[in-house]
Amino acid sequence: MTPPRLWSVDTHLVACAPCREALATVSDPVVLDAGWERLDAELDAPRPRLLESLLVRIGVADHTARLLAATPVLRRSWLAAVALVLLMAVVATDAGGVAPSPTLFLALAPLLPLAGVALSYGPVLDPTYEMAVVSPLHGFRLLMIRTVAVLTTGLVLNGLATLALPAYGLRALAWLLPALALTGTGLALTARWGPVLPPCLVGGAWVTLLMVAHAKAGGGTLAPFTALGQGVAGAVAVLAAGLLYLVRDRFDFSPAHAPFADHTDFSDRSAA
Repeated sequence: MTPPRLWSVDTHLVACAPCREALATVSDPVVLDAGWERLDAELDAPRPRLLESLLVRIGVADHTARLLAATPVLRRSWLAAVALVLLMAVVATDAGGVAPSPTLFLALAPLLPLAGVALSYGPVLDPTYEMAVVSPLHGFRLLMIRTVAVLTTGLVLNGLATLALPAYGLRALAWLLPALALTGTGLALTARWGPVLPPCLVGGAWVTLLMVAHAKAGGGTLAPFTALGQGVAGAVAVLAAGLLYLVRDRFDFSPAHAPFADHTDFSDRSAA
């Protein structure tokens, strides 16, 4: 049937029980049940968020887009917090006057991408971890997908904050290589020690290095932000990327990706 006769018949069936019974005798119950199931699934399906919809529109697979959109540090609260911290660092740097380098900003900026990546993966910190475990993705691929998304967002925010420090020129970009080195090192150690301890160790080592460099600088540019320090940071970033590639297969069996990481004897009980 075609409209408007179809609409008239639909309206009649709502009020006519004999016609509905007659129609039921010639209907395929399997097809009808399948139709109701599809309708229920469509009604119960959650509406995709703006970020997820945008990712799907640019060609990202549905399940990948959902895992990315569920990343805790891509939410507005975290992004707003990072933006506020960077703003405070920029204001404090400008308030101190033009120095050899914006030390406070350069010391803080590399830690934010490291913290963001640490918070984006792992059973302790990720509320959607169980969904990520059963997703059709290799553990290393999931880690890299979220890392690229979080790192890109963090670098963009750091870059915008750098633009607010024009008086320092290229010196204000000295945070980039240390940020890549810290993030890469933290990721490479995650395969062995999980998602919490490595970022803490790497961040602590960075703060300690800055304190030692500050004690020896005598008011000048800190060693990590000199040409030699930038070269070392670049080399560490490359070495960390290579080590991360070598240990990529461990992310499906490490504490970072083991759904029963806190039950070490689970496999033994299952075998028994």
